[in-house]
Amino acid sequence: MLVYLKKWSVCALLMMAASASAYSAPKTVLVLGDSLSAEYGLNRGAGWVALMEQKLKAEKIDATVVNASISGETTSGGRARLPALLTQHKPDIVVIELGANDGLRGLPVPAAEANMRTMIELAQKNKARVLLVGIRIPPNYGRDYTERFFGMYKSLSTQYKAPLVPFMLDGVADKPALFQADRLHPNAQAHPIILANIWPQLLALVTSR
Repeated sequence: MLVYLKKWSVCALLMMAASASAYSAPKTVLVLGDSLSAEYGLNRGAGWVALMEQKLKAEKIDATVVNASISGETTSGGRARLPALLTQHKPDIVVIELGANDGLRGLPVPAAEANMRTMIELAQKNKARVLLVGIRIPPNYGRDYTERFFGMYKSLSTQYKAPLVPFMLDGVADKPALFQADRLHPNAQAHPIILANIWPQLLALVTSR
C-alpha cells in the first residue's frame, strides 16, 4: 500500500506540473477591432485592450497582446487584414470585435456575417481560438435589422463553438455620462466596464491548454 501511495503521489505531482506548464505557456492575443478597441478619443493606455494587458500582467499570466484595431474598421476590412496579421503574429487567440460600423452604415447583415465567418474559419485554420465580441445597433435602425444584426453573433458562436461576449457595451450603452461628446464612443470611465464584460471569456481562453 505504501509503494502504491508513493507511485500515486509521483503521478499526481507530474500531472499537476504538466497542467501548470500548460496554463503558464506564453500566449499571443490578437485583437481585431474598430474604434471601440482602438482608444478613439482616449489617452493612450485608457482603452479596454490596454487595461486587459495590464490585468494580464497583474494576474501574472504570460500573454502578449497585439492590438490591431483601427477606427472605422468594418468586417470586410478586418477580413482583408487578418491573413497578414496571422502570418506576422501567429496568435493563439483572436478577439474579433467588429460589426459596429457595418451596422451604423446599414450594410446587409448577410454580408457582415459572411465576412465574420471567413475570419473565424481563417483563425481556426491557423490553430487560433476565437473570441467573438458582440455589439448592438441603436434601435432607430429598425427592430428587424437590429435584432438580426445582434443575432448574427450568437449564430456564429454556436456554429463555430467560439465563446461569445454578447454585448460589449452592457452596463454602458444606457448611461449617457459614459460616452464622449459624439455620443457614440465610450469615455475612459466606461472602458473598465467594457473590460469586465470581456474578461471572463478571455481569461478562460488564456488559461486553457
